[in-house]
Amino acid sequence: MRNYFLLCLFALGCSGCAVVAVADAAVTVVATTVSVGATIVGTTVDVAAAGVSAVVGSNDEKD
Repeated sequence: MRNYFLLCLFALGCSGCAVVAVADAAVTVVATTVSVGATIVGTTVDVAAAGVSAVVGSNDEKD
């Protein structure tokens, strides 16, 4: 009976590691998605600002 109990504890410990590994992978995927999304938004803002500057022009006098 003691061996069965130890075997069950070992099995639960292994499955706990698998849960942590899956959760870690999910967090990594979400973090990467957020990072890529932020980069896309930043690039879009830069392109839009450049387009507005090209259309509106500048009030600076040329030398």
